[in-house]
Amino acid sequence: MKINVIGCSGAEFPGHNAPGFLLDDEILLDAGSLTNTLDEKAQLKIRHIFITHAHLDHIRSIPFLADNIVVGKKHSKITIYSISPVIRTIKKHLFNSAVWPDFTIIPNPGDAILNLVSLKAAEPVIVDGYTITPYKVNHTVPAVGYLVEDMKGKSFFYTGDTGPTAGTWKKIKNRKLNCLIIDVSFPDSMRELAVRTGHLTPGLLQEEMGAFHQAPEHICITHPKPQYFRTIKKELEALGMKNLTILKDGDIIRI
Repeated sequence: MKINVIGCSGAEFPGHNAPGFLLDDEILLDAGSLTNTLDEKAQLKIRHIFITHAHLDHIRSIPFLADNIVVGKKHSKITIYSISPVIRTIKKHLFNSAVWPDFTIIPNPGDAILNLVSLKAAEPVIVDGYTITPYKVNHTVPAVGYLVEDMKGKSFFYTGDTGPTAGTWKKIKNRKLNCLIIDVSFPDSMRELAVRTGHLTPGLLQEEMGAFHQAPEHICITHPKPQYFRTIKKELEALGMKNLTILKDGDIIRI
């Protein structure tokens, strides 16, 4: 497995891209960044997009990708996956012919650029040889993380945005994860805000790790707020987790 970290920032500033993780060039986990970072050839390779939740910083590149396909007179088709509440929000508030053209019926309803597919939590789908299973996480809106497993037994879990989420770990704690890509947005001094807004701090991350029967081989931190990056980095380093990496845009994760 090769994961291209297109974006992993918890806020928008120059040089900081919103979340987007590209698996083997064709499967995208979240689409906060895509069309602002990948050239046309790379964009047109993408066939499947799994969305964790419908906040703007996780979906905003989808409309521009659809537009690029149409304007470029290409014949690419993209399937968008998530749980039903997320799919409904995307359809109602994004592709509604008011905020953006409805690419779920363009160029025609039987041959549209975008196909929206609703998933059920804890029920896997198989895409390009990967088994991908959504599990509910704790955020301020309906949200899931994704367990991704290949045919060789390798796996990773991507949380998207999440606060303390014991129910999620209860469901997957017995699995051996080669990699956990997990949200740490705020420093410990902002713990109350983190919990209220559905995010983690370094201290909360340490508490979450106590729920695992066996620790993930690698822990990759995503979504830190750039304004507090230095403090978050210092606090994460103080945890003494040797298998922990703070991601940056452009990183490659190999599993």
